Amino acid sequence: MTNFSRRDFMKVSATAAAAAGFPAIALGGGKKVVVVGGGTGGATAAKYIRKLDPSVEVTLIEQNKNYFTCYMSNEVLGGDRKMDDIKHGYEGLKKHGVRVVIDTVTGIDPQAKKITTKGGDTFTYDRAVLSPGIDFKWEGIEGYDAKVAEKIPHAWKAGPQTALLRKQLEAMKDGGTVIIAPPTNPFRCPPGPYERASQIAMYLQAKKPKSKIIILDRKPKFSKQGLFVQGWKDLYGYGTANSLIEWHGSTKASSNGVAEVDAAGMTVTTDSLNTVKGDVLNVIPAQKAGKVAFMAGVNENDWCPVNKKTFESTKQKGIHVIGDASIASKMPKSGYSANSQAKVCAAAVVGMLNGKEDGGTPSYVNTCYSIVGKDYGISVAAVYRLNEEKNLIGKVKGSGGLTPMDASAEARRREVEYAYSWYNNITADIFG
Repeated sequence: MTNFSRRDFMKVSATAAAAAGFPAIALGGGKKVVVVGGGTGGATAAKYIRKLDPSVEVTLIEQNKNYFTCYMSNEVLGGDRKMDDIKHGYEGLKKHGVRVVIDTVTGIDPQAKKITTKGGDTFTYDRAVLSPGIDFKWEGIEGYDAKVAEKIPHAWKAGPQTALLRKQLEAMKDGGTVIIAPPTNPFRCPPGPYERASQIAMYLQAKKPKSKIIILDRKPKFSKQGLFVQGWKDLYGYGTANSLIEWHGSTKASSNGVAEVDAAGMTVTTDSLNTVKGDVLNVIPAQKAGKVAFMAGVNENDWCPVNKKTFESTKQKGIHVIGDASIASKMPKSGYSANSQAKVCAAAVVGMLNGKEDGGTPSYVNTCYSIVGKDYGISVAAVYRLNEEKNLIGKVKGSGGLTPMDASAEARRREVEYAYSWYNNITADIFG
């Protein structure tokens, strides 16, 4: 990292929740918070509201009994993890006093402060925290919708789609072609499609070396591009006639992004009318906030504007929106961002419930590891701070940075170790 050591970064990460300046434990009683969405953001918020003020009654509503993390799910595709390795339940949250309800939200009434579920229950709240995650803009690609995705997976919500894509890779013949179609910005986990290509390349190199991966991108550049390309050159022959990976980015003159999918013929057609046939297709659509955000009326077009000091919606008072669905520029839509935002939000919610809304200026953190191949990791990290006047989250100058291009083999190996340690720590923090 540049001008900021890893130890310094982790110190800031550990104290990010307290940065808003709210009390560690507040007084009061009879306060109710309902959290909708048990992913990284929602589970973190539920846990930390209880930790900051045990007198608050916290209910978490989540439609699935288990949560599969998107981060590290690419390792399932590469073969180094199983689905159970990225599966997490809610017993840990229950031990913190969070009431966990496995049900689907069907209605949110911001005026009456009521949330209803498919199971017929109604939950009242003083404040609600929504962690809606993402949904897909199916209309952006002709011939591709939720039904077609059951055959041609996006695997951008970890779980059954991840398992399906892995099975398709295992069934593919040696010499087959995998097509990956990343979406336009903004989307969940900007480096994710390129780590996915790397992990699949690692698997193919070991098991099906005559195969190749073609990335048809709607963007002219992508996150950590220099580091990924360097890794692809080091590991997979990128730029040579025998490269396992081809990347085709968009230009002003033409676009290599996928515009049409033919599920029967297993082909994709780009905006520039090039048709490419694959044996495995991984089409990742453009994205928007999850359904719950639109249900609550907290969205503005595709995403949800918030007061970035508290993550309270600017569209609906009393409702906070965190994670991928929120507009938290310039933070990326990532798991660690959601975890950090949830802690700031939790502190703000506790402060508001106890009449202490004027907290300090919050800070936030994010780091993102990508495992390019065996013993070959890269990362990007940053510390962020709120500009209250502009309601803008910006990077703290000199904080974080990228893995150096001239990093040694040992440093790359350690990045993989750091990635695994980070995963164990953050999932313990969220679900433990």
